[in-house]
Amino acid sequence: MKREYWMIIIVYLVMQFSSLIGVPLLMLGFKTLGISTKLAVPYWLIISFSIALIIVLLILRKEMKQFNLNQRGTGFSRSVIWAIFGVFIALFAQSIAANIEQLLGIEMGSENTKDIIKIIDSFPLAILVSSIFGPILEEIIFRKIIFGALYKRYNFFVSAFISSLIFALAHMEPKHILIYSAMGFTFAFLYVKTKHIIVPIFAHVAMNTMVVILQSAYKNDIEKLIHGAEKVQNFIGGFL
Repeated sequence: MKREYWMIIIVYLVMQFSSLIGVPLLMLGFKTLGISTKLAVPYWLIISFSIALIIVLLILRKEMKQFNLNQRGTGFSRSVIWAIFGVFIALFAQSIAANIEQLLGIEMGSENTKDIIKIIDSFPLAILVSSIFGPILEEIIFRKIIFGALYKRYNFFVSAFISSLIFALAHMEPKHILIYSAMGFTFAFLYVKTKHIIVPIFAHVAMNTMVVILQSAYKNDIEKLIHGAEKVQNFIGGFL
């Protein structure tokens, strides 16, 4: 693996753990200034993700200069089609995984998503993290670097399985490992199919944006549907 890629992984890990120091410091500063300490989390998310993304893009600036959709892999028009189509593939894969989890008796709903919605409700600009900064960084880390390194040594399924598993565990929701892994497989497929990291990035950004907007706009309705589905699941479980 390139030295630059190891640097990117280190930047990503530092960003993930930076909240342990950054958030308390912001809370202290906000308290002194009379600003609500609840804003410390969304502020630090935006600051840390922005800085990390800038550093990562600076590290990759040489590769970005050489980037041309028509030089290798799928051409521009087909890449656009795959990027758009990839959003629906990801949503479909996610729905299948969610149904399997439901059959296994796993509780519906993601705590990560709920926390993100709460943060966005308190500070709308935080949507930049969930919908743009986060997906871009994740695709660079988990698809371009980790999956890419594995794919040079193993076949697609082995490489996608390992990188998707790491991607799923990184979200700290082991009970929803199937959903995150399904997304990881989909984005890895898009990357291999088009040979352009911008394609899974677009699909990931679009999917996250759709989910956040729908969750925010129809939060109460979605909660009712989840509770209704859980009642049906418990009813069926009583017979099994």
